[in-house]
Amino acid sequence: MNDVIIGIVALFVLLMLFLTGIELGFAMAIVGFIGFWILKGIGPAFNLIAVDLFDVFTTYGFTVIPLFMLMGQIAYNSGIARRLYDSAHKFIGHIPGGLAMATVLGATSFKAICGSSPATAATFSSVAVPEMDRYGYAKQLSTGVVASVGTLGILLPPSVTLIVFGIITEQSIAKLFMAGIIPGLLAAFFFLVVIYVWCKINPSIGPKGERSSWSARFKSLPEVLLVVAVFVVLVIGLMNGFFTPTEAGSIGTMAVLLLSITRRDIDFKSYIKSLLESLRTACMSLMLVAGSIILGHFLAVTKIPIITADWVAELNVNRYVIMIIISLIYQLGGSFIDDFAFMILATPIFFPIALKLGFDPLWFGILVGLTIMVGGVIPPVAFCVFVVKNITKIPFGVIYRGVIPFLASLIAVTILLYFFPGMATFLPNLWMK
Repeated sequence: MNDVIIGIVALFVLLMLFLTGIELGFAMAIVGFIGFWILKGIGPAFNLIAVDLFDVFTTYGFTVIPLFMLMGQIAYNSGIARRLYDSAHKFIGHIPGGLAMATVLGATSFKAICGSSPATAATFSSVAVPEMDRYGYAKQLSTGVVASVGTLGILLPPSVTLIVFGIITEQSIAKLFMAGIIPGLLAAFFFLVVIYVWCKINPSIGPKGERSSWSARFKSLPEVLLVVAVFVVLVIGLMNGFFTPTEAGSIGTMAVLLLSITRRDIDFKSYIKSLLESLRTACMSLMLVAGSIILGHFLAVTKIPIITADWVAELNVNRYVIMIIISLIYQLGGSFIDDFAFMILATPIFFPIALKLGFDPLWFGILVGLTIMVGGVIPPVAFCVFVVKNITKIPFGVIYRGVIPFLASLIAVTILLYFFPGMATFLPNLWMK
C-alpha cells in the first residue's frame, strides 16, 4: 500500500470519526498520529504529537484568540448587545420591517467588539425575536434575520476566523481585519435592502413598531458611540503599529470590562461566567488548530496536498473557475464537518494554489470568509441556524425559509468580490502601504 492510498484511507476514517460526534480537533490529531505511525514509526509519531502540541499551545500569536473571545463574552454577558439593539430600534423601529433592520444594525455594531458568530446569534435570538413577536412579525423573517446576522462576525473585526486564517497562512491579522470591513458592511447593507424589499412586497411580514421621540433616540446614542470608540482605537492602533493583535485584544478586553463595571452591567458571577465560556471556546479553537497541524504533517508525508494542488492548479480553465471550484470544495467539506474546522484543515492545501494563480492573499482570505458565512446558514451543518433553533424552538424549516433571501445577499457579495477584488484590498493598501 503506497503513501497516497494510506492517506486516502486515513481521510475516510477521519470522516467516519466526525460522524460519531467526537471532537473534531481530537479526531484530526488521532488520525494524524496513527497515520504518521504507520508511515514513519512509533517514535517519530510521538515526537510529532509532542512538538506540534507544544508549538501551538506555547505560541505567543495564538494568545490573541482567547483575548478577543473574552472581550466578546464580556460584551455579551453585560448586555451591550441589547442596548445597541434598543438604540437602533428607537431610530428605525417605526418603519415597516424596522425591527428586523434594527437587528441588522445592532448586530453589526455588536460585531465591533465581539468576534463570535454563535454569541451574536444567541444574543439577538433572546433580544430581538421576542420583540418582533410582540409586533406580529412573521417567524421566518425574525428568525431568518437573526441567524443571518450572526455570520457577519466572520468578516467584521475582531473576527476569530480571520485571526486563525492569518496565523495559518502567516498573513497580517491587521490587514485581514481591514480587508473584511467593506465586504462585511456591504453584506449588512444588502441585508437591510432584503428586509425593505421583502416588507414592501408583503407588508404583513414586518409591521411597524412604535415611534420613539427624538429625545429618547439621542439618549441612546452614547452606547453606540462608546462601542464605536473601542473599535476605532483597536483598528487605528493595529493599522499604525501602536500595538500587536494580542495587545489589541488585551486593550479591547480591558476597555469593555471597565465600561461594563463603571455602568454596573456586570457582576463578579457574570465575569467568571465570561471567563469560563471564553476559555472553553478558545481551548476548542486551539485544539482544532493543533489537530489540523498534526493531520497536515501526516498528509504532507503522503504528498496528497501536493498532488491535489498540482491537479487543481493545472486544470485547463480560467483561474476564477478554479477559485469557484475551491469555494465549492469548502462548502462540500463544511457539509460534513464544522465549516470553521474544515477551513483550518483545507486552507494549507488551497492557499498555495491561490498564490500560484496570482490572487492576493487578503482577497483569498475574505473569499474563504464569505464561503464560511454561506456555510453557517445552509444545511446540514448550519451553526447559526442551530443556535436560533435551540433558543427560539422554531422549526428548522421556518428558519431556513427565512434565511434564503439573506443567503442571496451573501452570494451577491461573493460575486461582487470576484468582479471587484479591491473590495478586500483597498483599505489595507490605503492604511498600510
